[in-house]
Amino acid sequence: MPTAAPVRLAVIVGSTRQGRIGPVVADWFARQARARDDFAVDVVDIAEARLPTVLTPPDEHGRHASPEVRAYAERIAAADVFVVVTPEYNRGYPAALKHAVDCLFTQWQAKPAAFVGYAGGMSGGMRAIEQLRSVFAELHAVPLRDSVNFPHVYTRFDEDGEPLDAQEVNAAAKKLLDQLLWWAQALREARARRPYVA
Repeated sequence: MPTAAPVRLAVIVGSTRQGRIGPVVADWFARQARARDDFAVDVVDIAEARLPTVLTPPDEHGRHASPEVRAYAERIAAADVFVVVTPEYNRGYPAALKHAVDCLFTQWQAKPAAFVGYAGGMSGGMRAIEQLRSVFAELHAVPLRDSVNFPHVYTRFDEDGEPLDAQEVNAAAKKLLDQLLWWAQALREARARRPYVA
């Protein structure tokens, strides 16, 4: 029996603020996925995507006028599954992340989405994640129930970007990746058999 192709995982860094810790959290999660042979990982940092603030709609062929949006759309379209790494700002997720999500539509459809949340306080990003689950459901993605969360995030990583409670959070990441793998393979096979209609 042939070995299934690796699942293409886009890890999306959802913060653009200066001094952000989002890349540290995203890099940790990407390392967990890259340690396996069933995922191919692309870290998509929306701060580096340079998406324009004013968007023109795609043309009749679905092509975007902005080369930055086209490049970003291609990376999202190529993914089988998404993990959004989001902070919680004022009980919600960042405006830049909302903009990055809303830039696209069909690229998210019929694919699983999971979330890694963090916050300076106790919430660990849960309130941001709850909002994002409804947004991704509206986009016809499949948001997963479980998440990985970092409350008091600035005290949770060492200077090398490794979590201080590595055993606990690495186990949570493994569980999430196992769930993503199941959904990604099931939905990839379903999309291959029949195009999804939104």
